[in-house]
Amino acid sequence: MRIATANETYLADAALIQTRTQWAWMGVLTVALVAAPFVLNSYWLYLACLVAINVASATGLNILTGYTGLVSLGQGAFMAVGAYTVAWLDRNIGTSFLINLFAGGLMAAAVGILVGLPSLRVKGLYLAIATIGASLILHFVFLNWSSVTGGSRGMNVAPATFLGTPLTTYFQLYWVLVPVAALMVLGAANLFRTRIGRAFIAIRDRDISAEVLGIPLLRYKLLSFAISSFYAGVAGGLWAYFFRSVGPESFTLVESIFYLAAVIVGGMGSILGGIIGAAFMTLVPEILRFGVEAIAPYVNNAGTLLSPVRTVVFGALIILFLVFEPQGLAEIVQRVRRFFHLWPFRK
Repeated sequence: MRIATANETYLADAALIQTRTQWAWMGVLTVALVAAPFVLNSYWLYLACLVAINVASATGLNILTGYTGLVSLGQGAFMAVGAYTVAWLDRNIGTSFLINLFAGGLMAAAVGILVGLPSLRVKGLYLAIATIGASLILHFVFLNWSSVTGGSRGMNVAPATFLGTPLTTYFQLYWVLVPVAALMVLGAANLFRTRIGRAFIAIRDRDISAEVLGIPLLRYKLLSFAISSFYAGVAGGLWAYFFRSVGPESFTLVESIFYLAAVIVGGMGSILGGIIGAAFMTLVPEILRFGVEAIAPYVNNAGTLLSPVRTVVFGALIILFLVFEPQGLAEIVQRVRRFFHLWPFRK
């Protein structure tokens, strides 16, 4: 009989994956991700790629809002900065797509630092309003700086190329989008094992006490904005290569609300929550659409009548999660894990 023992070293205690069961599930997930493009059809591959983009962006917003406690409604605008940077570099410089993605992330991080400057004086709802104002300013720039952004016409983006091969199909793009999203999630998970990540959590829990303990608030708040915006910029660059065009209407305030809702529904302050929330917000509307199509043969004008109902049901699901499970889907997953950890001895 194997007896569980405590970890004997700090590295073992701080490891992301600590048990054989966790390693086994990680292996299953890896096999599933590798096998997915060979089994899924084009439509589901499209959704898988879209989920990967949304996971990357939602993870970045979770760093800022879930872990640092700074509410932002500017994630869509930061994604637009990354997308436009990628489009401009691709058109005028012709650098590789990996360099363009990194540059898009850096440009979005620089903008994020500027937007984060008011965070020392305001927070909560007031900071959210400040990020909305920044989004409106950026939208004005995208719309009117025609020599750089293409104005209202936007910009087309050439396909990303790898070893001279254009990545034009969803199958090919999957092998770029999913690994990049996975690396970004892994980076975020490791961030909170460092002093920087712990400082973010201290600021979220009680910023005045964190400052008394010697944590410079402005520096770490701006760093959180920079990291979150970097994630958004890279996600925006992936979006540009995925859809092959960028315009001022590509990233609106609705997109920012979408990512904030994904973080809240998934579970703020949880890496798993950002992943589940992004997948939920992306896939549930499509699943509801399938439900409407299933009813269509039995109801006249079902598409016209039930399309608003589908939107209402989606909104109602979000509200129900906020009311009955404010800690999000991640808490439900943890509860299930605890149940099976104790089963069959749980009363």
